Amino acid sequence: MTTPHHGFSGPKCWAVSAAVGLALGLLLSFLIPAHVEHGHPVVPLWLVAPFALLLGSIALMPFIAPRFWHAHYPDFAFLLGGVTAGYYLFAFTMPHGAPAGGGGGGSYGAHAMLHALIEYYSFIALVGGLFVVSGTILIETRARGHVVSNCFILIAGAILANVVGTTGASMLLIRPYMRINRGRLFSVHIIMFILVVSNCGGCLTPIGDPPLYLGYLKGVPFSWTFTHLWPEWLFVCGCLVAILAVLDTIIERNIRAAGHVDRHPEPRTGPLIRISGTPGLVCLPLMVLGVFIDPMLKKFAGIEGIPIGATFQIAVAVVAYRLASDRILAANNFTFGPVIEVGCLFAGIFASMVPALAYLAEHGKQLGIDTPTAFHFGTGALSAVLDNAPTYLNFLQVAIGPTEITPASIATLIADPAGNTLLCAISTGAVFFGAMTYIGNGPNFMVKAIADNAGVRMPSFFGYLARASLILLPVLILNWALFIR
Repeated sequence: MTTPHHGFSGPKCWAVSAAVGLALGLLLSFLIPAHVEHGHPVVPLWLVAPFALLLGSIALMPFIAPRFWHAHYPDFAFLLGGVTAGYYLFAFTMPHGAPAGGGGGGSYGAHAMLHALIEYYSFIALVGGLFVVSGTILIETRARGHVVSNCFILIAGAILANVVGTTGASMLLIRPYMRINRGRLFSVHIIMFILVVSNCGGCLTPIGDPPLYLGYLKGVPFSWTFTHLWPEWLFVCGCLVAILAVLDTIIERNIRAAGHVDRHPEPRTGPLIRISGTPGLVCLPLMVLGVFIDPMLKKFAGIEGIPIGATFQIAVAVVAYRLASDRILAANNFTFGPVIEVGCLFAGIFASMVPALAYLAEHGKQLGIDTPTAFHFGTGALSAVLDNAPTYLNFLQVAIGPTEITPASIATLIADPAGNTLLCAISTGAVFFGAMTYIGNGPNFMVKAIADNAGVRMPSFFGYLARASLILLPVLILNWALFIR
């Protein structure tokens, strides 16, 4: 997608927007000082406003003023993220960890923003790195887009997502999926791909989706996800693939009835599937390996809080791109536009959602969440509009109770059948409901951006939400009735 020039825009404008946001946050810290109760900072509900405004902008501005939005969406993100960061840095100056922790070093606000920055850095290193590496791999097939081949790609993606993550599977398969459907590609094809490959398919292993990976880091056994979630994975993904089969059959009939033919025939000689791009194929498993670097350093060397694994992933992506064939990059229509869009918007999202998650953690127990149904739909509703990984952790904390999340407390939780059911409800709520909006999970927005770049008319934020509600929500309600209620 080409960003149109619209007055003063670009990186210099982004920097000005961030500076203005920080200044506004500083001003608010003087006008509305932070409150402390029992030695702990109180996060006010009004501080969630920048996050809500950013979500509203993402939802409405492409519809209200599309040209202005495409030129200035980074300014919205940096301005609103800067307001939150400025207030945290200048208002929450009380020592981090006081009083019980004895002070964890630095202020509460600085610690919260640093933690958000590290999470964002790790997020964009994985999502952006997999985007770049997958762009250096070319998957060619002489198959044509029809019901069987499209369902096969979604099934393969649902399995592959548990090996290279939903981001890796999405970035590897979205381009060949779009190529084989050239001339018959509709937004519903992309929506179904997002639902299955970018989200629901990745709940069998901790590698599959970020919330499950965080659970693994906190002490959930690696095999727990497969052992307990495979029936729901099979049911939800099976239903969605069946829905695609019905919708694609209708599309095919309409195309034939209209007398449309393939205007871009491709040769049917050669192997059914051909994969090229040796540097990318070598770098892809290295990207996955990077996920385990920080946990291993923490376990064996006591090093934590430094995103060494994310830095390794960025280095791998740079090497893959430098060694990539120009032919493969051209065949994949590779540009950095989608990753820039995701990177800018999620920079604002990660900064501005800090108070939203803090407010949830502080008031979660007051919401009366005490049944598997409440945990499932509570986690799901927030995972659709917040980052599903920290949402998962917050609801896991509510499920465990006042004790800290540790391998021992998680073992106690899942040893009890009722606690095990709660963890299942939280896990599937975070993974499945992340498909409800473009921002529910990182790959969603990236796949949308790639489709936009290819000329597919994707629905707006609310348009996508409406379609996901019609297609996915009934499946998830049936899943709840069968496995959770």
